[in-house]
Amino acid sequence: MLVTVHAVQGSGPREVGAWMALTPGEFINTIGGGHLEFQAIDEARRKPPGTGADLRRYPLGPSLGQCCGGVVHLQFEWVTLDDAAALQARLCASLTPVALFGGGHVGQALVHLLGTLPLAVRWIDSRDGIFPNDVPLNVHCEHSDPVQAAVADLAPGSHVLIMSFSHAEDLDVVAACLTRRRTAGDLPYIGLIGSKSKWATFRHRLEARGFSEAELAGVTSPIGLAGITGKQPEVIAVSVAAQLLLTLPTPVTGKP
Repeated sequence: MLVTVHAVQGSGPREVGAWMALTPGEFINTIGGGHLEFQAIDEARRKPPGTGADLRRYPLGPSLGQCCGGVVHLQFEWVTLDDAAALQARLCASLTPVALFGGGHVGQALVHLLGTLPLAVRWIDSRDGIFPNDVPLNVHCEHSDPVQAAVADLAPGSHVLIMSFSHAEDLDVVAACLTRRRTAGDLPYIGLIGSKSKWATFRHRLEARGFSEAELAGVTSPIGLAGITGKQPEVIAVSVAAQLLLTLPTPVTGKP
């Protein structure tokens, strides 16, 4: 059973499009928790298999013990294995594409976080055997040599995170992203890991390649929230993921 937030009037715990799925033994994702979710789970469990889509109205007031004050309309629908492909396309349609260049320690830590977020992640590296066997379902691993060649066919609207094992590769990926942004204008975020001195060196080299001051101003480097200063890969990953969330264009609705 798939339960989807169909409409919200006033305040609600989740936005339109948020969903949860229930199997006989578990439920996946959330529509906001609390009594609303408890009632939705109970309602879903009681629906006979194969019944058509059903829309239910839930006022978030005293009867539900929630003080949001709004009204949430939930849609209940049975799905089967035959619906899997269409359902995946439907739930993934709202995911923001992210390209992560680099499978090193920070990349490894970061991909675990990105795997919990409503993102469609392409994880790219030039080295063979760098990716772990088990990656999140929303992460696609890709070998590309030269690594910057993968920039040409990134999904429009991709947010790009650059943290390869090599400064030379980082520079080539940044240059490829700036070239694509110049011609197509469809990479809203280009983030480069490193220090201020690294970016200062890169600026000079990119200027020598013909990129303007305005184009270089569109690169975020160093990446990560300024107030988080730890150097551990996991700390950097949290900082980068938090900054990335600030750049996303739409509210999150749930990871497939």
